[in-house]
Amino acid sequence: MNIIDDLKWRGAINQQTDEAGLKELTENQSVSLYCGIDPTGDSMHIGHLIPFMILKRFQLAGHHPYVVVGGGTGAIGDPSGKNSERKLQTMDQVKHNQDGLSAQMYKLFGHDENFSIVNNYDWLSKISLLDFLRDYGKLFSVNTMLNKEVVASRLEVGISYTEFTYQILQSVDFLHLYRAEHVQLQIGGADQWGNITAGTDLIHRLEGNDAKAYGLTIPLLLKADGTKFGKTAGGAVWLNPERTSPYEFYQFWINQDDRDVVKYLKYFTFLSHEEIDRLAETVKTAPEKREAQRRLAEEVTEFVHGKQAVVEAENITKALFTGDVQSLTADEIEQGFKGVPSADVSAEKQNIVLWLVDATKFEPSRRQAREDIKNGAIRINGEKVTDVDAEIDPSAAFNGKFVIVRRGKKRYFLAHVK
Repeated sequence: MNIIDDLKWRGAINQQTDEAGLKELTENQSVSLYCGIDPTGDSMHIGHLIPFMILKRFQLAGHHPYVVVGGGTGAIGDPSGKNSERKLQTMDQVKHNQDGLSAQMYKLFGHDENFSIVNNYDWLSKISLLDFLRDYGKLFSVNTMLNKEVVASRLEVGISYTEFTYQILQSVDFLHLYRAEHVQLQIGGADQWGNITAGTDLIHRLEGNDAKAYGLTIPLLLKADGTKFGKTAGGAVWLNPERTSPYEFYQFWINQDDRDVVKYLKYFTFLSHEEIDRLAETVKTAPEKREAQRRLAEEVTEFVHGKQAVVEAENITKALFTGDVQSLTADEIEQGFKGVPSADVSAEKQNIVLWLVDATKFEPSRRQAREDIKNGAIRINGEKVTDVDAEIDPSAAFNGKFVIVRRGKKRYFLAHVK
């Protein structure tokens, strides 16, 4: 199946500059294409991931993706999707962010001859102010720029000349890549349409109307309840495992609504059409099994964090469900218990009642602690404790790093041994 037909089936195309021309091009040759990301942070979150999943599909179909990390444009700030001026970053911060994003890109696309990362600072920084105005500014109509949605949406609250010129800089990126690397397609989110078409227009002005330069945007991804995908009560879901652990990442996907899961399978996995159709049927006939959600969580977690991360996430999920925490590693405990109440404790042995009340503050009183212990409600590291004279040895399990306390079926507490 042609890559454009596949993207249509997945609901992943919003607008194209020339649908017939792009389809013919991708059917007849390997195409170089790009998507840009400005280094406004040192990690992507799952909202950023959407256009790069499309870029990955092109790579798997035999095309050559380029990622433009915007060391130049990132120092200016893209007004797209913002209702106020971005805060300018220092060049040191931009460089730090570039390094973090580049590492993530290589993890997603591989160190492959069929993949390239470039930095637009390398060519934008060489353009003098006079050259910018004479060679490029002269080719852009202010009236046209004002009508672009990205600018028009900011006119009421105001937009600086710095951000106003962003679409010219992004157009220069496309022109440079077209000339230097024969890049013929730019892709981006729906809010990038104005910037992308400005780039194709610039290429056609300077290279002729027959120049094969195309643009494609991806729809804004909304959840079934109408809210924007990727926003959670706990904040962004990051690709950086230090910000969002692989277990939390896995849990985000496995907890998706039945109404959304098939759409996400199409967007975020590389499963075949037949397999996705089969999983869609299970959502209708056996939703309680949540097979589609499990496959979604497995596929996306493996793509971003690797197979071992999936194994660990599934181990943690099973252990928390069954209460069998003894089999967990210290790293898995750190991931799985990240959000539970916790406290630092010493490595000294202590009576369980005193430890639960004084050392951890898990129990409100000694009377309550004794009652819960006698009733069999307390488990230490997965083992039920019913003796109020029992002794806690914080260094006895999990490499001496943690003690896991559970009261009842679901209330967990994590003691960090110092």
